[in-house]
Amino acid sequence: MFSIGELSKRTKVKVPTIRYYEEMGLLAAPERTEGNQRRYDAAGLERLSFIRHARDLGFSIEAISSLIELQEHPDRSCQAATEIAAAQLADVRAKVRKLKALEQELARMAKGCDGNGLSEDCYVLASLSDHEYCEHEH
Repeated sequence: MFSIGELSKRTKVKVPTIRYYEEMGLLAAPERTEGNQRRYDAAGLERLSFIRHARDLGFSIEAISSLIELQEHPDRSCQAATEIAAAQLADVRAKVRKLKALEQELARMAKGCDGNGLSEDCYVLASLSDHEYCEHEH
């Protein structure tokens, strides 16, 4: 059995976040000692590790909840899990495209100003003030 502090150390999930996951129903409410301290078992540690890994991969709370539901019913098809992962991948790819466009725009903006002039003539400041300076939508 693990205290909430021990669980936090083992999973690198902050104590308030563990409590939040309990409130959201992602993590079952643990047993309590006579002193009302939480005590987690190995299944709680495993579940929190699952949640942490899913969060690290960017899955939403709702998606994680759905994945846990599937995990709790091993006789069901994994199609829904595949669809959830594919949706997350599509979301990540969209973010990467947006970040690449931002990178290009920022590089162009920074290149437009050598930093030796006055701020009233600064291309970076002008670009931030007027979207017309930008080459791409972002």
